[in-house]
Amino acid sequence: MNFLENYEPLLKAFWYIALPVSIFFSLQTIATFIGLGDSGTDADSDSGDGGDMPFELFTLRNLVNFLLGFSWTGISFYNKFENKSILIVISIVVGVAFVGVFFILIKQILKLSEDNSFKIINTLHKSADVYLSIPENKSGKGKVQISVNGAFHELDAMTLNMEKIPSGAVVKVVAIENNILIVEKI
Repeated sequence: MNFLENYEPLLKAFWYIALPVSIFFSLQTIATFIGLGDSGTDADSDSGDGGDMPFELFTLRNLVNFLLGFSWTGISFYNKFENKSILIVISIVVGVAFVGVFFILIKQILKLSEDNSFKIINTLHKSADVYLSIPENKSGKGKVQISVNGAFHELDAMTLNMEKIPSGAVVKVVAIENNILIVEKI
């Protein structure tokens, strides 16, 4: 880094921060895109209430984002401001803004996530088509086709009614016992 020898100490400090942080950021971004690490979001995707902040404030990624904004702002505007204290304050504000922009981006990305995993409880009170006839009074199992989260599932079904439910009939799920749907004819 011979090019830094003739610079003033503050400008040198900005460069000493900017170069390694930029390299680290580049490597971290590449690793994230090719799947070598976590998504780097620092997000708790299990929190569905949206009331909590979806990321931790003091993380390595936020430190890197802050230092990127801080150092490159200092380098970019070094000759524009005679008073270096103002330059440092502006650099800090831009560093905090980088963390804020990252927060907003992650919040928007989390809105796109959707849990489409199948849970049998989601079939309750939904209608289904009988695929294989269902014997009367829980004396045997039939099958129904039901749509949950936009996907069709073929599931075992029984009825409490005293009459058999034929194939092609429309039924409503009224209960679930041992992963078997309890249905009644509509």
